[in-house]
Amino acid sequence: MAAQALSVRLEETTVALLDRVRHAIRTRHYSHRTEEAYIGWIRRFVLFHGQRDPEQMGAAEVSRFLSSLAVERDVAASTQNQALAAILFLYKDVLDRDPGWVEGVVRAKRPQRLPVVLSQHEVQDLLSALHGVPWMVGTLLYGAGLRLMECLRLRVKDVDFDRGEIVVREGKGDKDRVTTLPASVAPRLRAHLERVRKQHAADLAAGFGRVWLPNALTRKYPNADREWGWQWVFPASTISTDPRTGEQRRHHLHESVPQRAIREARRRAGIARPVGPHTLRHCFATHLLESGYDIRTVQELLGHSDVRTTMIYTHVLNRGGLGVQSPADRLLAGGNDER
Repeated sequence: MAAQALSVRLEETTVALLDRVRHAIRTRHYSHRTEEAYIGWIRRFVLFHGQRDPEQMGAAEVSRFLSSLAVERDVAASTQNQALAAILFLYKDVLDRDPGWVEGVVRAKRPQRLPVVLSQHEVQDLLSALHGVPWMVGTLLYGAGLRLMECLRLRVKDVDFDRGEIVVREGKGDKDRVTTLPASVAPRLRAHLERVRKQHAADLAAGFGRVWLPNALTRKYPNADREWGWQWVFPASTISTDPRTGEQRRHHLHESVPQRAIREARRRAGIARPVGPHTLRHCFATHLLESGYDIRTVQELLGHSDVRTTMIYTHVLNRGGLGVQSPADRLLAGGNDER
């Protein structure tokens, strides 16, 4: 009985701690995806150490937890670093402890990988195998260099048909940027938005039609969440319940829809290499550089803070082995010598 009572108290302590984490995350307006990830890692960290109070732990316990992820679970470096970020948030922003001791924690280094880049012909085949909304999403990923969630979180007001621009709000690093709106997608996107507008009107008539707004805009502009300009460009097909507020509203399209469509399109197009939504962003950057655009321009369109991040695409330009002619081609240039 004593052991059971202790277990209950420990669980209650863990729940209270996670509630504090949620409050700190929402105060800082972090996304729901970040909240879920951080809560999950902090819970695993506490359970790994037998539900000990994190106040009584430090660098040694963090190191053991991260090492177990690498050795026992064989997680990727990016996964290990995400776990470390969650634990740092716990100590710095929730427990208000100086994380200086974390300097002794070894961070996993992400291996340098070249992105998969399709040829323009392969991209054409891939997009030809998409239809409807997934085609529009795929064309914007390739034609505007958007990340998948940037595309799905587009608001109607941020698509400027007259200027041929898309304004990306609160992209990676909480930065805004302007990128190009492909003229090839504009007619079908206009027609799509007309259908979305009718759906929004029907939602309003049914007592819904309110969309999630960032930060405190709902309090500042009480009716903005009903206005057409704030609606999602790619809304979900059904109304769902907001996990944070419990309100019923139409959220944007779930990322699994274009992800699944692009995987299936790759299969139908007969492309052997792995392809996902982010592959189309890689293709956007590489094909622009192949066309002679300045790397600084590509950097701005992609929203990279450092041009060195953009320079990775110079290593995958379509020049056959970094632009080097094979010695075999020079040797056999005189003919097809079959031996």
